[in-house]
Amino acid sequence: MSTDTPPGDRIAKVLARAGIASRREAERMIEAGRVSVNGAVITRAALNVTSADKITVDGKPLGEPDAPRMWLYHKPTGLVTTTRDEQGRPTIYDDLPEELPRVMSVGRLDLNSEGLLLLTNDGGIKRKLELPSTGWLRKYRVRVNGRPTDATVEPLRQGLTVDGQRFQPMIVSIDRQQGANAWLTVAIREGKNREIRRAMEDIGLSVNRLIRVSYGPFQLGQLKPGAVEEVRRKVVRDQLGLDGPKPDKPVPTRRRKQPRRDTP
Repeated sequence: MSTDTPPGDRIAKVLARAGIASRREAERMIEAGRVSVNGAVITRAALNVTSADKITVDGKPLGEPDAPRMWLYHKPTGLVTTTRDEQGRPTIYDDLPEELPRVMSVGRLDLNSEGLLLLTNDGGIKRKLELPSTGWLRKYRVRVNGRPTDATVEPLRQGLTVDGQRFQPMIVSIDRQQGANAWLTVAIREGKNREIRRAMEDIGLSVNRLIRVSYGPFQLGQLKPGAVEEVRRKVVRDQLGLDGPKPDKPVPTRRRKQPRRDTP
């Protein structure tokens, strides 16, 4: 029995590299019969293809893969980080500039969270940056109701378990008290669903504002809500590990697009 690997790459990987969809989304497109290879519709993603194969998606030929690109986006509150929402809520894709190519978000920010969201046209970048092993530090400015002390937030620094899910130790500093609220800076290396909100609730604090200010080396800076900046392509290559960069060192960006509409 031959154990040789067929030449080429998996079809879903090729579609992701071409910016059609994430690998998971591409697999769903294949199962739905939207992809053809050499004139034949395929319904299973277990297929390797090469540059000699002719691939079409929804009847349109697959173009050459775009160069890997990344953007910084200041997500406003009130938008969900998904291509479509079953409840009909507005998504980030309703807010992004029309001239932006098809992009995927690296991770998510929930409906009521705001701040830095990384976007990319490359499924490989998306997967790489979402892997727990990448371990990039994510920093947030968090406003909570109450008067927390160091003793209050110490369980967060030690790591805790909420509803059977273990949260790794967080880096937490108390910045200032502002009336009935306090501002904290919180840094984590994971990104579990609503992790900071759930952890704060577990120690008796209610989050009423959450802003992501950095993701690894990428900084929100003065980017206004709804605005987009493209990361310089050399930086993208560096951050993929080609030049061995320091992952938490801030990197420069290139101004791309200010918001299309006024934001409150």
